[in-house]
Amino acid sequence: MNAVFLDRDGVLIEDNGLLVNIAEIRLLPSVPQALGQLKAAGFRLVVVSNQPVVARGLLDEAGVRQVQAVVEARLRECGGPALDGFYFCPHHPQANLPAYRCACACRKPEPGMLLQAADALGLDLAASFMVGDRPSDVAAGVKAGCRTVLLRTGRHADKPISGVTQTDLALTPDYTCDGLLDAAAWMLQFRSVFRL
Repeated sequence: MNAVFLDRDGVLIEDNGLLVNIAEIRLLPSVPQALGQLKAAGFRLVVVSNQPVVARGLLDEAGVRQVQAVVEARLRECGGPALDGFYFCPHHPQANLPAYRCACACRKPEPGMLLQAADALGLDLAASFMVGDRPSDVAAGVKAGCRTVLLRTGRHADKPISGVTQTDLALTPDYTCDGLLDAAAWMLQFRSVFRL
């Protein structure tokens, strides 16, 4: 079974920094439509998100899940499909909370969340895609063996995030575009041509 792995902030919703207040959740244009097209084509939809708000003590893990529940409810209210999974990394190399200050395999650019989801959901990583708005998303997708899409949201040019390893800025996404609807059209065409 193939999947589309999706970063959350900057792909599904506006990236306004560290999200702790549900009043700040804003779906990006055409996201419900794009997700609907992908789901109708048989893709599993899995969110994989670094959530340093936990490591910084701004929100606990239950709070991150509550924010995600609101995101998913808004998607459904706008006609979007149900998502198949939500995986998040609460760690950070310079965490304020010692319990979350570690060298983990789940924080992107590492592929841990994708590997965990693939194992739990029976996903074929070689037939799957990773969509993100930062080089760390592309790196995680490449390390997991997926094809990758980079969205140009403005954050794509930010300084690479810190992780266990440095993000390889020489990695090139398979496709670059401005939004999820365009990305969905490319992924559907790619899958059709290469019979993934």
